[in-house]
Amino acid sequence: MTELLSPKTTTTGANRPAVADPLDGARDALHRAREHLLGLQDDAGWWKGDLATNVTMDAEDLMLRQFLGIRTEEQTAESARWIRSQQRPDGSWALFHGGPGDLSTTIEAYVALRLAGDTVEAPHMAAAAAFVRANGGLTASRVFTRFWLALFGHWPWSRLPAVPPELVLLPSWVPFNVYDFACWARQTIVPLSIVRALRPVRSLGFGVDELRTAAPPPRPPRLASRPGLLYRADRLASGYERIARGPVRRHALRRAAEWIVARQEADGSWGGIQPPWVYSLMALHLLGYPLDHPVLRAGLAGLDRFTVRTETPDGPARWLEACQSPVWDTALAVTALSDAGLPPAHPALERAGRWLRDEEIRVRGDWAVRRPRTPAGGWAFEFENDGYADTDDTAEVIMALRRTTVPVEAPVLRATRWLLGMQSRDGGWAAFDADNTRAILGDLPFCDFGEVIDPPSADVTAHVVEALAAENFAGTMPVRRGVHWLLRHQEPDGSWFGRWGANHVYGTGAVVPALVAAGVPRTHPAIRRAVDWLRAHQNADGGWGEDLRSYRDRSWIGRGESTASQTAWALLALHAAGQGTAEPALRGVRWLVDTQRPDGGWDEPQYTGTGFPGDFYINYGLYRLVFPISALGRILGARAGDLEATVTR
Repeated sequence: MTELLSPKTTTTGANRPAVADPLDGARDALHRAREHLLGLQDDAGWWKGDLATNVTMDAEDLMLRQFLGIRTEEQTAESARWIRSQQRPDGSWALFHGGPGDLSTTIEAYVALRLAGDTVEAPHMAAAAAFVRANGGLTASRVFTRFWLALFGHWPWSRLPAVPPELVLLPSWVPFNVYDFACWARQTIVPLSIVRALRPVRSLGFGVDELRTAAPPPRPPRLASRPGLLYRADRLASGYERIARGPVRRHALRRAAEWIVARQEADGSWGGIQPPWVYSLMALHLLGYPLDHPVLRAGLAGLDRFTVRTETPDGPARWLEACQSPVWDTALAVTALSDAGLPPAHPALERAGRWLRDEEIRVRGDWAVRRPRTPAGGWAFEFENDGYADTDDTAEVIMALRRTTVPVEAPVLRATRWLLGMQSRDGGWAAFDADNTRAILGDLPFCDFGEVIDPPSADVTAHVVEALAAENFAGTMPVRRGVHWLLRHQEPDGSWFGRWGANHVYGTGAVVPALVAAGVPRTHPAIRRAVDWLRAHQNADGGWGEDLRSYRDRSWIGRGESTASQTAWALLALHAAGQGTAEPALRGVRWLVDTQRPDGGWDEPQYTGTGFPGDFYINYGLYRLVFPISALGRILGARAGDLEATVTR
């Protein structure tokens, strides 16, 4: 493979050795990567990489099918092969590649394998059970896991937090109404409230006593604390749940069902994500919807489209994507290919631009509850997700469409107006809602897993600021407020927190280009501190990496194995800061060149995407390709014509 710092030399007039162009290897690497990405485009114009999470998706799929009575032997065997292939040597399952074992994930994987016929005595099952017991047993698992156990009679419903369906009746100005929760949380809570109210119990065909311990349940939080007060309130709500009868409860269940049905997407999903999807199917079925009802039939068929089949040493396996990212992937791919030198009229960019343009959302979603006067516009993450446009995708799509010659003035204008309307009061932007910041919700006993609100974040705010600056809004008050938000939220060490990517490398890689695009000088102290932070956290091999444990343990911030995507994020920031040809950046480019595969891609088993900080992580299949292409292209100046665009696909 051609190296960045080639050993080839030539002789000059004074017999001085002249080092060949240090970026020759990078040009070759960029060409190979660009060809590889072009070859992955669908004929319709979009790109989509596989989106891997953890085996709870596969375990819960089997438990859902068991609950509905539709589980087949073939599905079970294929899912079980995948789950077994992901087990760690200590018997546990992790939330991400290379991560520590996770108790709740291990419990759910264990139950799924028991459904597949794996015996308690099998060595891999005995190791899993020992891990569960050593880490507190069923009692120490998260609420969602105990909900699944309750569905099959292995945990008492009375010992689960209350989720009254009457929540759906509360107006949006009353605290703790469903719109106080983030969109992903509200879409899960509403169907789960139905399940909790009806308290079904179905049979697994086996017990799980081997996962229990004699340890007493954890003590309630002290009464004087906020969690303690909310715990007592939950106990009162649980008391109400035991006696809830009559017209109010029936009305609440009916309204909850209507709320769910109204939010089913065209592909059969709910929000295009797994948790509300499975609970909605169970909730509606419990309310009497038969499996051949159009809503349930579409929902079950949609799950099949989220299924990925692969081969393991033991045979064919299947696993489920928690969501799909075609709009996001396509926007990033267009920007990357443009950075790599493809002209705006290139056929691949034209196809992608037309597809992205046609994915524009023109209907009002839940975001309108907080922004009733904001006109609709923008883009979502999924193929079909009209109810939940998000600012992050919208910003990236705007910037990508401007890299094509497709006529997009009207949709970009609508999207820009929508982005301006979605700015939160503090000047930042969140992904799906505005001013969704009621932090007390995280202390509810029910909310022990995942982020349940959607406050502004540095990465999303940066992308929106960058997109608005590209649309000539850099000097306007909304962008200036966004810039001030970013400057206020810089960490003391010079980095920025990454909400939707891992982690401070991602946040910093997003914010520095946005600040520069908005007019902040490269000599500004905030940018200089960011550059210093990136220099200080470069790995000895020249790359950058940050382990996902940094969300829980600050000692991991900026530390981890080098990855292609995280190295590219650092390079994008350094380039924007005017440091693209400085020694740290050249070492990062060298790492990308040296680790590239012959096909033009990069290996990246590490997870660098974030669903819920600390709880749920994502491996985006295209991150390892699109971001290195953008980084190499910008450092090489390919878009300015230094790299010929010879591909005509």
